[in-house]
Amino acid sequence: MQFNLQPISNVLGVLMIIFGLSILSCGGVALYYEGGDSDPIIKAGLVTFFFGTAAWGYKFKSEANVNKKEGYLIVSLAWILMSLFGALPYYFAGVCPNFANAFFESVSGLTTTGASIFGDIESLPKGILMWRSLSQWIGGMGIVVLTIALFPLLGIGGIELFTAESPGPTTDKLHPRIKETAKRLWFLYFIITVLLILLLWVGGMTLFDSINHAFATVSTGGFSTKNTSIAFYESPFIHYTLAVFMLISGMNFSILYYGYKRYFRKMWSNDEFRYYLYFCFGALAIISLLVNLVNPGDFEKNFRDSFFQFASIVTTTGFVTYDYTTWGNGLTMIFFLLLFIGGCAGSTAGGIKIIRHTVFVKNMFLEFRRILHPRAMIRLKINKEVVPPRILTHILVFLLVYLLVVVVGSLIMMFLGIDLATSLSMVATTLGNVGPGIGKVGPPYNFGDFPDTAKWVCSALMIIGRLELFTILILFSRSFWRTN
Repeated sequence: MQFNLQPISNVLGVLMIIFGLSILSCGGVALYYEGGDSDPIIKAGLVTFFFGTAAWGYKFKSEANVNKKEGYLIVSLAWILMSLFGALPYYFAGVCPNFANAFFESVSGLTTTGASIFGDIESLPKGILMWRSLSQWIGGMGIVVLTIALFPLLGIGGIELFTAESPGPTTDKLHPRIKETAKRLWFLYFIITVLLILLLWVGGMTLFDSINHAFATVSTGGFSTKNTSIAFYESPFIHYTLAVFMLISGMNFSILYYGYKRYFRKMWSNDEFRYYLYFCFGALAIISLLVNLVNPGDFEKNFRDSFFQFASIVTTTGFVTYDYTTWGNGLTMIFFLLLFIGGCAGSTAGGIKIIRHTVFVKNMFLEFRRILHPRAMIRLKINKEVVPPRILTHILVFLLVYLLVVVVGSLIMMFLGIDLATSLSMVATTLGNVGPGIGKVGPPYNFGDFPDTAKWVCSALMIIGRLELFTILILFSRSFWRTN
């Protein structure tokens, strides 16, 4: 396969220029709070910015188009480069003992996983804390989706990048032009973030904490500025507000845009949106009932903790108000299974996604009918449209590959001396971009004490999971590199 290096270099250059400016903005925060981290952050931002400038200026042509293979390659390289350069603020500031830890924290932020190697978060300087949160906000919607809005100005087509970047098996386009789609999604993303910042500020958080937690919530990332996460705040208003916004952020942003435009009938006609709400209400009712049975006492407090922890795990955010592993083995297993659910396609959430589960379950029951009526033409429909066999095969293969990656990853962890429950959980939570799990990666723990090899593997799993498996794994297929 002969790749056109010019558009690849140009696109990556634009991405890294924006990324470098993002790092530099945190340098301003560091200067304001005088935490001693301004120089390392500014240095990291400048290194990233000049790297991007060099890549962008390489033999630039105004009429450079990106084909499908180049789109996948650009997106994969972009996330790897962002993860590498995103680690520089941690490494230069000396808050991470080695580059493996810095890279893990960077990947966790950009992929909105929320797993951390830090034990004492509150000891970190403000500039570093802001970078942790901002990296999640950038990664939430995807810096590629932001940047493709600029590509037409550069003469570079963006549709292939949008296809490779957007989470889920389908891509809903709000507007025929991909640039307008990206702009509208980012506008909505920005509005929701600002609204949440104001609500948290009114609710009693400092402005700094409000911004950080809003970034981490809307991106479904989960990085907090407190050692005990959201449990630090005893305000029911803050707990309920964050839980509601986590569930909103787990919805398809295209569908949310319809709600913003007051196209409510169009929202409700979407199967995934309805099933997401059905699942949330049903699962929450069951979990809150079980929590009150195993932990009788304050009903409102139990419901609030159940609501918050369910919203946090199912949307792969990872905030914590209560250690759900203390609710007994049964509820611990339920929360472990929630690691495999995920939010809606087109949301900032990770995981397998509700639409894939919907297709799988519907097809399973239809298969029972096909067995009873082998001559009948029974087709699977989503949103009143027949699902093409290619999409159905893609989803089934995705589920199989997802399970295979979990098994292989868990075996690697066990060979590194990690126990079975922790191995399964740390692979499931990093691949699903969730954050906390069970075992030694449960809510009270972090990833700091694991071997560096395990951190590198988990970092790879986070990137693979964030890019929906195939975007990365396809690079290792022989057919990707063939000339025809």
